[in-house]
Amino acid sequence: MTDLSTSDTSSLPSPWHDGEIRLQRSVGVEARMNEIGRKVIRDHLIDQHREFYPLLPMVVLGAVDAAGDAWATLRAGRPGFLYTDDPYRLSATLVRETADPAEAGMEDGQEIALLGIDLSTRRRNRLNGTLHRRADGFDLMVGESFGNCPKYIQTRDVRFTREPTQVTIAPPHLSSTLDNTARTLIEQADTFFVASYFEDHGKRRVDVSHRGGQAGFVHVGGDGSLTIPDFIGNRFFSTLGNIAVNQKAGLTFVDFASGGLLQMTGDAEILFDYASDLSLKGAERYWRFRPRRVIWRPDALPIRYEMTEWSPFTLATGMWDHPDPRS
Repeated sequence: MTDLSTSDTSSLPSPWHDGEIRLQRSVGVEARMNEIGRKVIRDHLIDQHREFYPLLPMVVLGAVDAAGDAWATLRAGRPGFLYTDDPYRLSATLVRETADPAEAGMEDGQEIALLGIDLSTRRRNRLNGTLHRRADGFDLMVGESFGNCPKYIQTRDVRFTREPTQVTIAPPHLSSTLDNTARTLIEQADTFFVASYFEDHGKRRVDVSHRGGQAGFVHVGGDGSLTIPDFIGNRFFSTLGNIAVNQKAGLTFVDFASGGLLQMTGDAEILFDYASDLSLKGAERYWRFRPRRVIWRPDALPIRYEMTEWSPFTLATGMWDHPDPRS
């Protein structure tokens, strides 16, 4: 296939759906993103991305369960657990983890999303497509593949604490609300991951994305809802575009020191009329997430991360300096 980055793409259909276009239009970039999207969103992996994925010790996945709830998760493996035999599929050697709620949306033939992110270099690439199960993992047939900028990613060094094939024996804790431990983790977090999706005429497209900010950039309300600033980005609006048309999302916060994962699924909305006196520096808009199911999985990851440097883009953003009276 011809590389879309060097060929005429003007005759290709727009890669954006109505929700993404609506947000692009709101900031005056609809025409520009219509052109850019055709060039940078591909149905295959370019060589640079094929070389990148095998270097990773961790991958972020987004999936949708039978109830239509979105889940984000992290999985780890020795570098090389992700590999490509051809440009149209990414393969993963991963054991199944029954305690992970995202597993319910990762059966053969289901649509999932994948974010390859190297926290030591801030590189990240995303793709979505159809999963095909193998005995030792799965193949992900590429629907869309594209790169992302390194904004708001804090650099972290990684180390393994056990072999990735050795699943933790620590039991998960299930709830419908945030307990004090969960609230504390969120209130101290500088990073989380969010899964969302869009459906049209029976076709599903899943996305999973990174979000970063200064520690505490996610505000936890008294009612357990999360108010989240949306800092200026690449104008793809992959997450918020999905939320604009399908108000379901899944969030995962990582305890980088212990390997624990706080996973939740629930309902999200964009706060287009949010009070201007609550604005954080760098935030263009806000969105709110209300969890319905919460799962804390201690020691879920066989790796630990230690921060080495703040992103300069993160340090240029603001922090909450007073409570949000709407929550």
